[in-house]
Amino acid sequence: MTKLLNSTSELTLFLPVDTSWDALDHYERLYLEMTTLDGSKLEIKVSSMSTTISGAGLVESDIFASNGVLHLVDSLLVPPGTLQLTPEKYLLALNGTTFVSLLHSVDLGSLINNTDVKYTILVPSDEVMSLHGDKELPERGSEDLRKLLQYHFLPGNWTSEKLADGMLLETALEEDGLPGRRQVLSVGVSLDDKKLAEKSIRFAGAKTIGNPSELSPHSRYSQMTHDLPVKVNNTLLYFISRPLVPPVDPLQTALPFLDLSSFLAAIFSTSQAEILRKAPHTSLLIPHNSAFKRLGLLVSAHLLGTSAKQDLESVLLHHALDTIEYAQSLRNGSQHTFSTLEGSDVRFDRLKNGSLYVSPSGGWTGMQSELFVKDLLTNTGVVHELSDILIPRSVNLTIGKLVKAAQGSTMASLAAKAGFEWVLNGTAPPEGFSWDNEVLPGVGWTLLCPTDNAFKDVNLTQLYADPDALRGIVAQHLIPTQALEGGSLIIDTDALYNNRPIPLDNSPTYNTLLSSRSAYGDLVFRWRDDLQSNGYIVGIKGARGTDGSADWARVLSWGRSTNAGGGVIQIDRLLQPYHPPWWISYGAPTVVGVGSCILICLFFYGVRLVWQRDTTEATYEPIGGFGRDDDDD
Repeated sequence: MTKLLNSTSELTLFLPVDTSWDALDHYERLYLEMTTLDGSKLEIKVSSMSTTISGAGLVESDIFASNGVLHLVDSLLVPPGTLQLTPEKYLLALNGTTFVSLLHSVDLGSLINNTDVKYTILVPSDEVMSLHGDKELPERGSEDLRKLLQYHFLPGNWTSEKLADGMLLETALEEDGLPGRRQVLSVGVSLDDKKLAEKSIRFAGAKTIGNPSELSPHSRYSQMTHDLPVKVNNTLLYFISRPLVPPVDPLQTALPFLDLSSFLAAIFSTSQAEILRKAPHTSLLIPHNSAFKRLGLLVSAHLLGTSAKQDLESVLLHHALDTIEYAQSLRNGSQHTFSTLEGSDVRFDRLKNGSLYVSPSGGWTGMQSELFVKDLLTNTGVVHELSDILIPRSVNLTIGKLVKAAQGSTMASLAAKAGFEWVLNGTAPPEGFSWDNEVLPGVGWTLLCPTDNAFKDVNLTQLYADPDALRGIVAQHLIPTQALEGGSLIIDTDALYNNRPIPLDNSPTYNTLLSSRSAYGDLVFRWRDDLQSNGYIVGIKGARGTDGSADWARVLSWGRSTNAGGGVIQIDRLLQPYHPPWWISYGAPTVVGVGSCILICLFFYGVRLVWQRDTTEATYEPIGGFGRDDDDD
C-alpha cells in the first residue's frame, strides 16, 4: 500500500480521519487491518451546503502532494458487502489461519463461509496448532483430517449458559459406524476455584482458553481476554487448548484402561475381534478384570481354554448391545431389555439409589452385573463397564465341561465307568437307572472333583475291576443340589457372591449319594485359617480312628453349572468311603455289653450281701436260759 501511494501518479486519495475508525466493530477492524480495498467506484455528490463521497462528508479538500491530491472525509469509504464478515474472516483476524488452511485442504470451506447455518466452532489457534505440529495431525487433504476437522463443528449455537457437565453434543462428523446418527463429544463444566461465578468449560477434555485480542502490537494474538465465545452472525467461536481427535474403534478406546485388559485379551484370542471392532451402532459392555474371579475360577478356566472357543465367543458377543445407549438413556429411559450381537437379550434394572444392574439371558439363577456408565465414545457407539461377566443361554456350562477345566479327566472317567455319565452331561438319569432301588430325583448335582494328580497313589486297574467300590467312590463325591428358586433381584457386591455351587460358610453338612448306604456318607465343609491350609476344607463327617489322610481334602476352586443347579468343586485329594476299623465298629457295643454285665453282676452281688446280713443278725433270750419248767409248760 505504501508503494502504491508513493509511486502512483495523479492519485486522488480520500483519507478517513482517526475518529471514523471507531464506528467499526472490534473484529471488523482487526480483519480490515489484514486486507486491502481496491477497484471500487466512488459516488460524489456536490451541493451548495456540502460535498459527500459515497455517503462520507468532505472535511478538508485539496491537500496537494507531489503525485496527487488528498481529501479528508469524516467516515470510512467501505464498498457494499466488504464488511459482511464470515466466520472465516473472523478466524483469520483471530489467529486461526492454520485451522482455516486445513479446512480448505479438505474442501470444508463451506462450514466457515455460510452465514445462514448455525454452528458452534471449536478453534485451536495458530499457537496451539504449532505446539502439536503437523506430525500429530493427519496428512493434509486426507479423509482422516476431514473427519478430525468436522469433529470441531457443533450444529446450533451452544452458549456457555446452555452447557452443563456431562452433556453429549452432536458434531458435524458422520461416521460409517453410526448410520443415521452423528458423532458426539462430551462437555465438562466446572466452577473456577478462584472465581466461583465463572465456568470452566471443556470440550472432549480440551479446555477453552479465551479469545485473542490486540493488547500489544508485538503479541496481538497471544493475549487472552475472556472465556465467552465470539459471536459471528449465526456462528459461535470457542478457542480450545488442543485439537480434538474423533473417537476410534471400541477396542482401541478401551485399550488404555488396564482394568479392562483381561476381557480385551479374551476378545483378541477369538475370531470375533473384528466384528466387535467394526459392528456399527453398538454399545460394548466390558467387565473389569476381577469379573473373571467373581465368575468362579473353573468357569473362567473353561471359557479361556482352547476347547471352548465357541462358548467364549458367545459370551463376548452377549456383551455388545446392537443399539447405542448413552448414560442418560440408560438412567432415564423406559426401555428395560436390549438385544445383543449374540442374539439373545439382556435386562436392565434401575434401583432407587441410581444403581444399574444387568441380567443376562442365561447363566444361573440370580446372575447379574452392576453397570458403570462411562460414556467412552467410539466410532461405532459407546463403551460402558461391568462388574461381572454375563453368560447367555446359548452357553451350557455342564459338569463335564467344568471337570475338564478342573483337570479332572480321571474323575470323569470314573464317573462314566460307574454309570454317572449323565451327571457329566447335565441330563436326567437314563430310564431304568436307580440307586438302592430308588429312582433318583431330577435335581442338580455338585461333584467334588479331585485333580488328576490326586490319583497318583490309587490303583486304577484294581478300582475298575471292582464295580461296587467304583460306584461307592463316585457316590461319595456327588452331592444332590436343589436349584435355587425365585426371580427377585438380589444385590450383593461380595467378590465371591453367587458363583459357588453350594454354600460353604458356617460349616455346612451335606448328604451325598452314598449317605443312603453308609452312616459315613455325609460331608462337612469348614474354613481353616492357618499357615498350612488357608481356605476351605471338606471331610467325611464322623470319620475317625485313622490318620485322616483319605478323609478330608482342601478346596482349590469351584465353578457353577448352568443346569438345574450345582457344579464342580475342585479338591486336592480323593475322598475314600470311610469304613471304620473293628474297634470302632464293635468296640463300643462290646464295651457297653461287658460293662452292662458287670453292673448287673454287681447289682445281684449287693442284693445277696444284704440278704445274708438279715439271716445272721443276733436274737434275744431270758437270762439264765430256758428251764425244765418252761419245757413242761
